[in-house]
Amino acid sequence: MSKRSPGGDTPASRLEAVLLAAITRGDLRPGDLMPTTAELATTYGVNKNTASKVVAGLKARGVLSGPPGGRTRVRVRPRQVTRDNSRYHEEKARVLLPEAERADYGIAEAATGQSVRELHEDLYHYEVVAGPEDVRAILGVTDQEQVLQRTYMRRHAAHAGVSMSTSYLPYDLVSRNPDLLESRKEPWPGGTMHQLHTVGVELGRIDDHITASAPTPEEQQRLDIPTGVPMLRIRKISYSVNGQAVEVADIPLPADRAELIYRTPLERW
Repeated sequence: MSKRSPGGDTPASRLEAVLLAAITRGDLRPGDLMPTTAELATTYGVNKNTASKVVAGLKARGVLSGPPGGRTRVRVRPRQVTRDNSRYHEEKARVLLPEAERADYGIAEAATGQSVRELHEDLYHYEVVAGPEDVRAILGVTDQEQVLQRTYMRRHAAHAGVSMSTSYLPYDLVSRNPDLLESRKEPWPGGTMHQLHTVGVELGRIDDHITASAPTPEEQQRLDIPTGVPMLRIRKISYSVNGQAVEVADIPLPADRAELIYRTPLERW
């Protein structure tokens, strides 16, 4: 354990102060590689254990980021996300608009405040699979039927981690329009509501089920989540006007960058 001076000063606190000052001044900018713990120890005259603990502490505070045993960077602050359920009304209102108008605004813009053109990188992966049992039960697919699993990953800036979601739709439903099976058609103007519209489905209700839990190790690394930050998990279930579940989407949101707003219109007496 480091010896404390009468003023409570320690090698660890001094190193932390030096690194925070360098980041505040801009000597070390978001995304910049940090010196290794061995380099920090040599440069600032501390032992490797002290340097390692300081780096770990700054990672836990969300100042630095990087996988265990890998290179550490100054953390790129993730974009704050506000998720408002009134967006569903807006999305449905745009389904019948011309494609040019639908292409100007969609889920990405609603979630991030950015246009699709401003996003650093979007990755889409489509796969026809059996699907998880709980999803199959919600969608009401038989043992002989499959689902279209769509995985979305979105990177908003270099080294800022990603946001991600997974969507499931009955394969027999969406295969009526072969274009809906092609990930290269993404981003689809008008989003999932318009995609479903092309196969004759109008949505009548969306339920968001929200739970919270710790992130998995993979989520913590991929989404760049500081230690101790929980995950908000939204299971979004979309129903047609006849009450049939037609999509299940799982949306994990790190709690340090997400605000959920639910507006409930009340009928007048």
